[in-house]
Amino acid sequence: MDLVPSLSSILASVTSTMPTTTQAVSATNGALLQFAVTLSYAISAVFFVFGLKMLSSPKTARNGNRVAMLGMLIAIVVTLLRGGLEWPIIVAGLLVGGLVGGFAARRVAMTGMPELVALFNGSGGLASAMVASAEFWSAEDVLRVDTAVTVNLSVLIGMVTFTGSLIAFGKLRGMSIRGVRLSNPLVYPGQHVVNLVLLLAAAGLIYALGANPTANWAVILMLLLAMLLGVLLTIPIGGADMPVVVALLNSYSGLAACATGFVLENPGLIISGSLVGASGLILTQIMCKAMNRSMINVLAGGFGQEAAGPGSTASAEGLTVRQMDPEEAVMVLEAAQNVVVIPGYGMAVAQAQHAVAEMAELLGKKDVSVKYGIHPVAGRMPGHMNVLLAEANVPYEQLHDLDLNSEMEQTDVVIVVGANDVVNPDARDNPGSQIYGMPIFNVDKAKTVMVLKRSLNPGYAGIENPLFFLQNTVMLFGDAKATITGIVSELKSS
Repeated sequence: MDLVPSLSSILASVTSTMPTTTQAVSATNGALLQFAVTLSYAISAVFFVFGLKMLSSPKTARNGNRVAMLGMLIAIVVTLLRGGLEWPIIVAGLLVGGLVGGFAARRVAMTGMPELVALFNGSGGLASAMVASAEFWSAEDVLRVDTAVTVNLSVLIGMVTFTGSLIAFGKLRGMSIRGVRLSNPLVYPGQHVVNLVLLLAAAGLIYALGANPTANWAVILMLLLAMLLGVLLTIPIGGADMPVVVALLNSYSGLAACATGFVLENPGLIISGSLVGASGLILTQIMCKAMNRSMINVLAGGFGQEAAGPGSTASAEGLTVRQMDPEEAVMVLEAAQNVVVIPGYGMAVAQAQHAVAEMAELLGKKDVSVKYGIHPVAGRMPGHMNVLLAEANVPYEQLHDLDLNSEMEQTDVVIVVGANDVVNPDARDNPGSQIYGMPIFNVDKAKTVMVLKRSLNPGYAGIENPLFFLQNTVMLFGDAKATITGIVSELKSS
């Protein structure tokens, strides 16, 4: 018997324990592909971070949008190229969603932009909940505990965002149900207890699905409970708090996407969702600070009341209102050295931003310094006034925040275009006011205040404004665009 193994037997023994060349190449390609995918998601995340940073300034906001869009495009393309997708369904979704979104974005007026943003937030939440649910129902194997937990978490946040955004849409739209205005806070006894019970029940359903990842009933109940919770959390919030609510719902939509990213094990979705969620929470906190309210206080609701009808002056009896026409206003403006424009939602309603920009340009040619004071909660969504003025190509250098208050006593003329609550002196002087403590523009300290409004009707919060009756205030009643256009005509002819 030959005790020395033959060379052929040794080679056969070694090669039998080694992967084939094809297997080695395949493993290497797989590793390289995974590295390329991870690197692409990391690059898209860098674009997201830089885009968000640029969005913090009106001067760089447009480019920030482009940078963030490029990052999202990279993430989407990489996800589509990973394979395993039903391309006909993907293409159909892209076409239908693109057409609907493009049509809505082009058709919406600036006054309807807050409502559109609310619907976008709701759509994002619904999409996250649907994707997580679909992943649960289509799973061939029993889900891991962590995946099951994130499925129900995504459903909870997504459906709360969806139904809450629908209620926010109705409030912003001024809709009524059987004569009850949604824009008013709708409260009922024990609402906080009910909400707390529902939240505890939601936590129980998350635990139940984690303990038994095949519990279909837990997902179904979560869908129904989250829809109800979204409605109940939003209806008590008054119209004056809607800018905060829009920012908060935007944050919810990001958090829902982040949770769905964990369900799908998709780093791009996790990163983008967490960035949207975090930035939305930061923006919400900034908005709360601008209104001198805590986030818990906003969620508790109750800020806002039934506004009086058009032209109502029930609480203004015995007070004198000084009026002025465009011709008289031009005489005052031409004698001024500096002018501050405070825009509000009324400017959006009248679509007066282009006329305001033209007026400011003409005043500038007459050596009158013009600045714009943008309150963080002016309008009905974050950045509403910035978007309007950017559309009119107002120079970014002319946009200022509440720091303008340091110059207000030296300001010759302040023109308030459709703003109300953000210039209400009661927020500073009247402890009994609902908006007491809210930072405002101290326009009443300027030498002359011109207020452009259709009537003496209170603002969106339904609170009377004593500014209208001060000695240094003059009212220019009527449509803001028509009034400003009249001022522009007088400036051109003078």
